[in-house]
Amino acid sequence: MDAIVKWIGGTTLVVLVMIGTLVFGGNALIAGDTERETASWLAAEDVLGEEAPLAGAAEGIDFTADARHAQIPAFVSEPVVQQAPAYDADNPFVIKRVLPIDGPIRYGEWHWDDEGVPAGPLVVTVDLQARVISVFRNGYEIGAAAAMLGTPEHPTPVGSFPILTKERHNVSEKYNNAPMPWTLRLTWDGIAIHGGSTVERGYASHGCIGVPDEFASRLFAIARVGDRVIITNGQRAGIGTPLANGTSPISAAVRG
Repeated sequence: MDAIVKWIGGTTLVVLVMIGTLVFGGNALIAGDTERETASWLAAEDVLGEEAPLAGAAEGIDFTADARHAQIPAFVSEPVVQQAPAYDADNPFVIKRVLPIDGPIRYGEWHWDDEGVPAGPLVVTVDLQARVISVFRNGYEIGAAAAMLGTPEHPTPVGSFPILTKERHNVSEKYNNAPMPWTLRLTWDGIAIHGGSTVERGYASHGCIGVPDEFASRLFAIARVGDRVIITNGQRAGIGTPLANGTSPISAAVRG
């Protein structure tokens, strides 16, 4: 009997116990004796352990016998490549490169990479929704930073503005001589790009575009009077997007 129990395994043993119960039909005392007798047949090694293989496990099953097997397509991992639209590579007012920045730009963060970028006209874009300023030279983005902008009471204006003046050591005449180093003035009523600001969450300007000092100094060094600054509100752009068409600028911001 011991050899038979070991061969059939614990699962089949349960079936035998159930059949024995039906044979003795409703006699609780006899059924109880049968259970005690059955228990005496089992040794510790006969009990199905946690690591014992279960009957009908996936291992060893031939799924090709299923007619649906041939209908299941094989999984193939292929990278998704987004094609850039065709553009004139010689046009200095078309975006040809965007800096490879992972995720949204955080307050106080700035990036700059002008290595190998050819000379050409400078265009600066600012987007109010993204709160990001980008610098393009000859269509290549060479700088990007989080910007401190105005409030509903003192909004940063939307539009296209030429740089009117460059003032290295400027101060605000309206607001208690607050320092505004590396000022690039955009309007005669006080709107400018400048450093000297705390670019953090919870801070705002009176309409100016405040940027980190290191970023402001780099932009100040290459900007010229007459260069274009385009301020938009929720505009997006990418490779092939025009920044300007001749002398008529087109609003564009890289990160929305």
